[in-house]
Amino acid sequence: MNFFDDCIKAIDSILEEDEYDKYYDAFNKYEKIIVLGNGGSNSLASHIAQDYTKRADKRAMSFSDPSMLTCYMNDYGVENSYMEFLKDYADLETLVILVSSSGNSANIVKATEYCEAMSIPYGVLTAFDPDNKVRTLAKNALFSYYIDTHVYGVAECVHQIFLHAIVEHYEEEE
Repeated sequence: MNFFDDCIKAIDSILEEDEYDKYYDAFNKYEKIIVLGNGGSNSLASHIAQDYTKRADKRAMSFSDPSMLTCYMNDYGVENSYMEFLKDYADLETLVILVSSSGNSANIVKATEYCEAMSIPYGVLTAFDPDNKVRTLAKNALFSYYIDTHVYGVAECVHQIFLHAIVEHYEEEE
């Protein structure tokens, strides 16, 4: 199967599951949103947070400022940096969206544990293995969208489509 076939298969899976409906309900319930991801998923988080603010009238943010990222990573360690960010910025009125292609990124795992422990509303987007650490820990996630692929590009592209589709819905309502 080639890259494009993998993408199409993954996009089709959005329609087969009810995770998008769960995400849609959570998105509409919360006015404050934090999106966290690593590498390409961090770029996705930054982009989608801007669109949520500009196009869906949400108070959305990502953890993508280089000086802040390096400060938290230096002071708390990479694996604790996102959890510490959530301690400073998330509350019970914030929807946290955690994105990890592998589902095993240590900082996303710790952020998941923190959301679970503090009853912070959150959802997860993962790929690779269906029993990855994030999905396994996410007992109270409002949504858990999983993509059956081991290709980073497919996971990142389809996660972006999943998160971006709601913006288009908001614009249709205007």
